[in-house]
Amino acid sequence: MVDVKKVYDALLAKGINFYTGVPDSLLKNFCAYIMDNVPRERNIIAANEGAALGIAAGYYMGTGNIPVVYMQNSGIGNAVNPLLSLMDEKVYNLPVLLFIGWRGEPGEKDEPQHIKQGEVTEALLEAMQIPYDILEPEEEVALCQIEKIIQDIKKTGSSRALIIRKNILGDYKLRDKAINPYILSREEALKIIIDQLGENDVVVSTTGKLSRELFEYRESLRQGHECDFLTVGSMGHSCSIALGIALVVPGRNVYCLDGDGAFIMHMGAISNIGDLAPENYHHIIFNNGAHESVGAQPTVAFGLDIPAIFKSCGYKATFLAENIEDIKIALREMQLVIGPTLLEIRVGINSRENLGRPTITPGENKKCFMNYLKEKHES
Repeated sequence: MVDVKKVYDALLAKGINFYTGVPDSLLKNFCAYIMDNVPRERNIIAANEGAALGIAAGYYMGTGNIPVVYMQNSGIGNAVNPLLSLMDEKVYNLPVLLFIGWRGEPGEKDEPQHIKQGEVTEALLEAMQIPYDILEPEEEVALCQIEKIIQDIKKTGSSRALIIRKNILGDYKLRDKAINPYILSREEALKIIIDQLGENDVVVSTTGKLSRELFEYRESLRQGHECDFLTVGSMGHSCSIALGIALVVPGRNVYCLDGDGAFIMHMGAISNIGDLAPENYHHIIFNNGAHESVGAQPTVAFGLDIPAIFKSCGYKATFLAENIEDIKIALREMQLVIGPTLLEIRVGINSRENLGRPTITPGENKKCFMNYLKEKHES
């Protein structure tokens, strides 16, 4: 196991002291350390991985110093375009050191949405012609790897990647956690919403703990899951999935249950929703101001006027709730007005330790959901 402080010190000794990216559960200890020890203007949690590379490019051009961009391997998808059309040696040749958490590593048990990504992580880097190393678990060897990879970047002037397996980085607890004064939990708010929905309403839930909480609540009520699409991966795309559904089932209400980090990651998607203006579209953002499931690093969501952003994109009505009564009132009003509508619910960072995971596969979820939509459409 590799001490995260020693990793940080090794980077600093080589002149690397700028970080940007999207937090990952496998990198959370390192991300926590730099969160506590690096000023916020030198550790920028970006909206998405592609944006992080843009920030890194600007930093390099302004300083000539190598930046670090951290991400889960699922974030490679967001990073491909700037890696190839901005950073690549055949374009601007802007060097960066990529820290990539290897979810779904072959031979390791992981969630369905990570399996394929894990299988092709090395192949993706090879296809982009980005040299990489897999960080070794022996500390001295790992620190030598880091030193050599930085030397290679400085020698070639091009990017390199460091793939980091599960449980390689040592423990570190974040001291400066996201400040959140809200008492209501996301799970409590979710239950209120589900209890208020009609039997023909459709739900699309975002990736992470929210979908897990939705699944468990349906189980506790002995209800089926056919009216819910659980977006277990594809962070930031639930609202677009819900848009596609809402346009083809205009006689039914479609509720997108979203998160603040997911909304910020692909914020531009709401411009399509506002422009097309499906009257049956209802967007609910559970805002806890943090990337909770990967270490509770803060998002910028509490600094945004989210209802105003949605209103400016064409949503017909927007609401803000911070307690149970606010949610009930907002839901009643949402159901009476023409959509698209937005409800922002501000919640705490306090999910259950024993929260389970869906016991159905993504394929089973998709099949049941499609059959449900077809049956309701034909009836």
